[in-house]
Formats: sequence, C-alpha cells, structure tokens
Amino acid sequence: MLSDSNPVPADGILVTDEPLAGLLLLRCRVINDDRGYFWETQHRQKFAEIPGLDVDFVQENQSFSRSHVLRGLHYQLESPQGKLVRVAAGQVFDVAVDMRRSSPTLGKWFGVDLRAGDGQQLWIPPGFAHGFYVTSREGAWLDYSLTSYYNPATERTVRWDDSKIGIAWPLRDQDPIVSNKDQLGVGFEEAELFP
Repeated sequence: MLSDSNPVPADGILVTDEPLAGLLLLRCRVINDDRGYFWETQHRQKFAEIPGLDVDFVQENQSFSRSHVLRGLHYQLESPQGKLVRVAAGQVFDVAVDMRRSSPTLGKWFGVDLRAGDGQQLWIPPGFAHGFYVTSREGAWLDYSLTSYYNPATERTVRWDDSKIGIAWPLRDQDPIVSNKDQLGVGFEEAELFP
C-alpha cells in the first residue's frame, strides 16, 4: 500500500502519461489508518479535468480470478470500450496493447503491476486490447469501469503469447491458466484493427 506521504496532492490525482498515447496511470490519494484504507476510485469532476479522461462510464464489472490465471487480450471493434481498471483484492500484471492502425505505437504493449490498496488505476482508452495475469497467491478481484456496453458479437481476442507483440508476462516458470476462448485467439498479424 502507498502511504499518506505519497506524492499525490491531498485533493487530487497524480497522472502519469505512459509510452502508448492515451494510456494513463492514475495514482489516487489513499488514506490509511489502523482500520484499513480509503480512496476515491472515481470522481467525475476531477476526472473531467484530466485530458483524455473526460468520459462517461456506463457499465461496471468485477471479476475474480485464481492465482496464475491469465485473461485476454480482449477488445471490441464496434462500440469500443474505454476501461478504467483497478484491483480490489490481490495483485495482477495488467496489460494494454495498441490496436490502432493509425497509431505510431501499433502493436506495442504496456504492462503495470496493480495491487489492492495502492491507489493506482490504469486508464485504457478505446482502441486497445486488454489482458491481465494474476500474480497474487490468493487470486485477485478486478473492477472495471467501462465507457460502452459489452457486446459479445463484436469482441475480438488476440493471443496472449503472440510473438509479434512479445509481452513479458511474469509467469514464474509456470504455465498460466487460460480459457479455451483465449487460447483460440488470433495472432496480431491476423487481428482486426481499429482505424
């Protein structure tokens, strides 16, 4: 957990632009005491002041995954989803892959460790594929705030282990637990892209 001495302003959010255009790592102020911790995971007014994050969330999802589960890489071609991802319990290695044909970072990835209580969230704008790997032994609960509704008919999956992308998953010499759907994902070269 981050302490109250972290560099987050008392009334604000520390924002880090990541190497893939549009990705933002948000660090919110966490208030810790002997009872536990508290932090604002969303604040409409504060978010509206952050370039690229003036969005409306229409759906909230939560997932639980056991240790060593790997989910992804998922995206929706129609009604693409912007995702604000945070961990409610446990720890994950969270990944976004640029799927925008017009982007200079097409096919590049960014990964970050997210853990419960650290005040960090990853903003993944529309145009990216998303996935994560659970690194905590007790599993992990993820919360997603989404800018458009889930539409299974337009969901696409890129293989998590595609060599063209080359994600350095922290697998600790153990094969991840992956769903059949995710195992059947296409390689990056065959994937449908955003404009």
